[in-house]
Amino acid sequence: MHASPPQFSTMRHSDSPSSTPWFVCPRPNPGASTRVFFFPHAGGGPTLFYRWIAKLPRHLEGWAAHYPGRGSRFHEPAIKDMGILAEALSQAIVPLLDRPFVFFGHSMGGIVAFELTRHLRQNKISQPATLFVSGCAAPHLLNHQTTIQDLPDDEFIEALQELNGMPAELLQQPEAIELFLPSLRADFEMMENYRYVSGGPHLHSRIFAFGGWDDPRVNADQLESWAVHTTSGFRSHYFPGDHFFLNSARESILAFITAEIANSSFHAR
Repeated sequence: MHASPPQFSTMRHSDSPSSTPWFVCPRPNPGASTRVFFFPHAGGGPTLFYRWIAKLPRHLEGWAAHYPGRGSRFHEPAIKDMGILAEALSQAIVPLLDRPFVFFGHSMGGIVAFELTRHLRQNKISQPATLFVSGCAAPHLLNHQTTIQDLPDDEFIEALQELNGMPAELLQQPEAIELFLPSLRADFEMMENYRYVSGGPHLHSRIFAFGGWDDPRVNADQLESWAVHTTSGFRSHYFPGDHFFLNSARESILAFITAEIANSSFHAR
C-alpha cells in the first residue's frame, strides 16, 4: 500500500499574495495584466530569477517558485518525487491564477513546469497560455542510464562538472557547494527517478523551447520533440552557450517571452 502524499499549506486568507511559501514575488505589481512564473533548475532557488523579474515590463508581474530545502526554506526536507512536488505547487498556485499567466522553467525547472501544467489540466484548472522550456529535453526522451545521486561528495561534484550540471561560478565556491549539496542531490534523485507517464490529453498551452548551441546535455532533436506535447503550437529558438546559456542570454530570453505574451491572445482555458 502506498503512503498518502503529504499535505502542503498554501496561502492563508490573511496573507498577501506575495507571502506564499511556494512562490515568491519580489516586486508585487497589482496592475499587471499577466503573471510570469519562473521555475529554477536543480539546486536553484527563487533568487536566481530576481534579476529577471526586475527587468519585466510594467504589464507583467514575476513570481519565482521556491522549492523546499533552499533559501529561507533551507531547513525543510527537499522533495524527491516529481508527482509530490507538482501536487504541492498546484495547491499553492491556484490563488495566483486570477489573471492570464505563463510558465518558464530551465532544465529541471522545465519538467517541473510541464508536470505542473499537466496536473492543472487534469484537474480542470487554468493552464498557462504558454509553457517556456529552456535547456530541457522533451519529457518522453529523458534518459538517465547513468545516475549520480548516490556518489560520494567529491565524485558527485566531479560528475556535475562533467555533466555541465552546475553554473561554473558556483563550482568555484567550495563553501557554497557544500550548502547546495543536499538540495542538489535531492533534485538529481527526483530527475533520475522521473519517468514520463504517457496518456491523457495533450496540453492546450503553446510550447516555446529555448536551447544552447553548445549544450552538451540537450541536443536539437530532444528540444524540438517538445512539439508533440501540445495542440496549440510550438516554436524553438537557440542561443550561443552551453547548458547555462540562460545566464548570458537573459535579456534576449526575456525579450522573446515579452514578445510572445504581447503577440498572444489570452483566453480562459
